[in-house]
Amino acid sequence: MMVATMMLPLLSVVFGLILLVWSADRFVEGSAVTAKYLGMPPLLIGMIIVGFGTSAPEMLVSALSVVNGNPGIALGNAYGSNICNIAMILGITALIKPILVKSDILKKELPVLALVTLISIFLLMDGFLTRVEAAFLIFTFAGLLAWSLFQHEKTESDTLAVEVENKLENSPVSFHKAVFLVVSGLILLIVSSQILVTGSVKIARFFGVSDLMIGLTIVAVGTSLPELASSIMAVRRNEHDIAIGNIIGSNLFNTIAVVGVAGLIHPMSIEPQLLSRDLPVVTGLTFSLFVIGYGFRGSPGIINRFEGLALLLSYVLYVGWLIVSQTNTV
Repeated sequence: MMVATMMLPLLSVVFGLILLVWSADRFVEGSAVTAKYLGMPPLLIGMIIVGFGTSAPEMLVSALSVVNGNPGIALGNAYGSNICNIAMILGITALIKPILVKSDILKKELPVLALVTLISIFLLMDGFLTRVEAAFLIFTFAGLLAWSLFQHEKTESDTLAVEVENKLENSPVSFHKAVFLVVSGLILLIVSSQILVTGSVKIARFFGVSDLMIGLTIVAVGTSLPELASSIMAVRRNEHDIAIGNIIGSNLFNTIAVVGVAGLIHPMSIEPQLLSRDLPVVTGLTFSLFVIGYGFRGSPGIINRFEGLALLLSYVLYVGWLIVSQTNTV
């Protein structure tokens, strides 16, 4: 009886994740090629569309979660994805091939990511996210986009821009096909997000775990799969700045845009566990990028296999902590 009861929600989650990853890939590809045809500079395509676009699943899943009355999934998805991006995705990618961090633009983005993370924690410390605070996060996101434009105007050449330009030049996709990929990818993203959220909520209710727990684990890992695929493909093609830029851009988007949009839709209470357990982990991992990502004495930074293994082990320990925390509350 239990197996029969859980079969449909489990199938919904699996099918939703598969469709989510597939549609996100089509959406990002179509958006990047469309932006190229419309004359957007390659650097901005890499920073905004590739980096932020791979977070479209997080945005839609979190927004639909709030609409459906499950804010725990929304916040767990946003911050859980950030943890997954750094610890699991960078860890796996670096194990496959060490990641060179050689773009000056990306090195300038790391302090911004750290600052934005601290700002978001400050806003959540009172245990509630208001619409005013959410609006502040959205304005911050707009400011970052303006900053990216300003940085591009100051930069004559950047490795990220070169890598993106080379990638787009080899794309056989026409303009009309690119627009079709954008529209169809977005529609399927919305449908798959709803299927995933519905299935995840039913699983949480059945096993008696919190929405936050589901958001931090199943949903966060699932919505981060586009970043994993993008980073692995990029590093295997020696497009190292795309790999690391994908993670930094995604985490920036999750922290301010995803949380901001969710809060604008509906103000929400913050679970104490998020403040005491998960946000310190997000902060620690974010600041760890300063240590492992920066080069010294003029040499490029590198995330080697040993550091990749350490990141991956930290994710395993974090998931174990989540399981123990959940067990102690039951």
